Amino acid sequence: MSKLTKNRKEALTKYDREKAYTLSEAASIVKEISNTKFDSTVDISVRLGVDPRKANQMVRGTVSLPHGTGKDVKVLVLCNPDKEQEAKDAGADHVGLDEYIEKIKGGWTDVDVIITSPNVMAKVGALGRILGPRGLMPNPKTGTVTMDIGKAVSEVKAGKIDFKVDKFGNIHAAIAKASFDDTKIAENAKEIISTLLKMKPAAAKGTYVKSIFLSSTMSPSVQVEPKSVGA
Repeated sequence: MSKLTKNRKEALTKYDREKAYTLSEAASIVKEISNTKFDSTVDISVRLGVDPRKANQMVRGTVSLPHGTGKDVKVLVLCNPDKEQEAKDAGADHVGLDEYIEKIKGGWTDVDVIITSPNVMAKVGALGRILGPRGLMPNPKTGTVTMDIGKAVSEVKAGKIDFKVDKFGNIHAAIAKASFDDTKIAENAKEIISTLLKMKPAAAKGTYVKSIFLSSTMSPSVQVEPKSVGA
């Protein structure tokens, strides 16, 4: 029997997969069953009763997690020289323009977030085929196309994440590390759920939040009772 299967079997003895738990209970279980040798990422998956093919039911936005993601987010700022110092002072890992555009055209995408200013979007737009599929394309709706470069970098470094409903109506986001205490995991999850509730499209009919699951890297998922978080 592989170690992973053994770990998974052991994890499944610690809770009831068919049961929906309160958010704080689910956070506590996920922390307990996360037994990888590295610090696992805790993910949330929310299934929404929306039809994302319709523009008026697209759910997309950003949320600032109160305790950050626990991940060191690598930020690239594509900007003109007048904004470079502002980007560096705010903690950007890579700053520049033409040389990075060439690197990306050559296949380099070793960053988590790309922030740019509107005046260079014509150049950045040419990278859409590479950046789009990787979820790295800057977008004004997520605050990654802005003249306020310093603020955007600081927010991303502090735990601001963006999310977008997929074609099946699901939102997936990494919200914490398993080393966080369970209260912080629950508070980060609550923040994204509250944000989703505020964004309910007027055109969405029926049950809006169909299911919520928490999981960590390689652990089984734990169901959250939507009513326990006001959904």
